[in-house]
Amino acid sequence: MNFSSILKDGEGTNVEFKEVMNENGYKTISAFSNTTGGSLFCGVTDDGDIVGFDCSDEPVRTITNRIVDKMGIHPVMSCFEWEGKTILMIEVEKSSNPISFNGKYYKRVGTTTTGILGDELREFFLRGSNWDGLTNDYSLDEIDEESVKKFVASAVKTGRMPADETDDISEILLRLNLLIDGKLTNAAIILFGKNPQKYFTNALVRVIKFKDDISISDRIIKGNLFNQVKEAEQAIKNLIYVEYKIKDELTREDIWDYPLDAIREALLNSIVHRDYFKYVIQTQIKISEDQIWFFNPGGLFGGLTVEELKLPHPSHTRNPLIADIFSKSGLVEVYGSGIGRMLNSLKEVGLPEPDFKEEFGGFSLYMFKDYHEDSLRGLGLNERQIKAMVYLYKEGSISTNEYSQLIIPMKSVGTLKRDLNDLVSKNLVEKVGPKKTRRYELIK
Repeated sequence: MNFSSILKDGEGTNVEFKEVMNENGYKTISAFSNTTGGSLFCGVTDDGDIVGFDCSDEPVRTITNRIVDKMGIHPVMSCFEWEGKTILMIEVEKSSNPISFNGKYYKRVGTTTTGILGDELREFFLRGSNWDGLTNDYSLDEIDEESVKKFVASAVKTGRMPADETDDISEILLRLNLLIDGKLTNAAIILFGKNPQKYFTNALVRVIKFKDDISISDRIIKGNLFNQVKEAEQAIKNLIYVEYKIKDELTREDIWDYPLDAIREALLNSIVHRDYFKYVIQTQIKISEDQIWFFNPGGLFGGLTVEELKLPHPSHTRNPLIADIFSKSGLVEVYGSGIGRMLNSLKEVGLPEPDFKEEFGGFSLYMFKDYHEDSLRGLGLNERQIKAMVYLYKEGSISTNEYSQLIIPMKSVGTLKRDLNDLVSKNLVEKVGPKKTRRYELIK
């Protein structure tokens, strides 16, 4: 190394000077790893003046450990004397995988360290791979063995994993394609890690309760994905209404605002199919008086449209390893069938279909406690029919005469009957009784 020449040339794509090792220094380490490698010199000002650095064991060990723990890479650390002062040199090689610091990715452009945007990160670093299949220098100690064992027990019970699986954690991860060439994948950490947020700071679920547009409860749920599903579902149950109906002396029926099967499907979709490259935003669930909004970063995957989502469709997933593990565990039944089960469970209790939207750089699912006017318009209903459906949800049934009293200005009996028959043809209501006393009942 010709340090005299380095000082003369100054900072560049592969060289950075720092008086002290700070947050920007660690970002530069990430940038070097994601670009062409480089050397960071601690104890040198931006202008190349030598100020020296404490190269005793403790500060050097602290920096090394933080780089290894935060980024999973192993730099070459060395100290040397220059002009009677000590300088620490941190050498970093280009990594074959994207390297983040505190959940964000950086690159080197000339003398500047700058963040990599999600789409650019995908295009530049993915090279045909999925986020969950990328590997890094994670330690096997990061894996929570108890979580792996619970998963294996569930997978064996569902029949989706052989009963003779070894108890050796590394062998299990290898067979699940979560350990590749001796390196753990992102999926291994996010599924079974002791603290995945150490690497993926926003890979969490935020559950918020609103009343009159004011947040009255805000819970952030961390841990691995299995923990997030369990705790997020419980958090939602704690924030929605449940009615206890006594069926007989020994049996109690719990009637929730929304069917729990539908909530679980929406929650699983938001976690399994989210775009984990969009690291600046969390999976969010917002609960208000009349609806639940599930939001996950990343739109629909594989060319699937919102219209096709409600129809039988082939499975498309941006996180195949995560989806496969959830399927083996029994939490996900058949790829591509979850939306259908959700629609059926809502229909069985008389709730409207949810709204699906691609918005805010992600995917939204709106689940309504009542027949929501926007969702009814989405079914092609006119304003009169919307009034009828809102009435039906509250009263359970309606007659032609009752319908006429809702409509101002009044319409002919023929028009009203055509409206009601159209609701029958859309499988929203059914005819009950003879013509003279006929009523139209909400299908549950």
